[in-house]
Amino acid sequence: MRPALIPPLVLLLAACSAPPPAAEPPPETVSPFDDCAALAASPPSAAPETSSRGAGNLPELSLPCFTGGRPVALTDLRGPAVINMWASWCGPCREELPVVQRLAERAEGRLHVIGVDVGDSREAAASFGQARGVTFPTLYDRDRKLLAALGKVTLPVTVFVDTAGRGYVHPLPVDARKLSELVRTHTGVTVTP
Repeated sequence: MRPALIPPLVLLLAACSAPPPAAEPPPETVSPFDDCAALAASPPSAAPETSSRGAGNLPELSLPCFTGGRPVALTDLRGPAVINMWASWCGPCREELPVVQRLAERAEGRLHVIGVDVGDSREAAASFGQARGVTFPTLYDRDRKLLAALGKVTLPVTVFVDTAGRGYVHPLPVDARKLSELVRTHTGVTVTP
């Protein structure tokens, strides 16, 4: 590898693992995201007898909903679900998040689509979400607790949870076709890209 390419490559790899330098703004930041209240209920089309209560291999961790209210215990989430971890300062997340929003729109009522904003200030996350048209429910994880609990250091990370509560962690960015394939494989829900 050419020595001149090493510094840009190192910067690219570090882009999604470096902490943002922003201070925490006041909690009055306006949120573009939906409320998290429905996350503990099964999606309407999921059969009640097969829908999991609790994502089996997610850590016992509670995170605040970006819109406020009671923290959401990850073990209370019902499958099928897709949990996308992102941050405003993550380049690949900027491309992936609109793809996840389209999934949320196309799978409404059949699949929970949940965001987890990682390591951001509320102001940066709200501004980023609004600019990208992201509205699905989002949890707030400024301290990167979920990322650390999953043994990951870079973003984006997407977790797919099936109706039995089994999860699959995908540590790379995805496009619409790959996301649709992963959703079908790991949740049993078919959504066209």
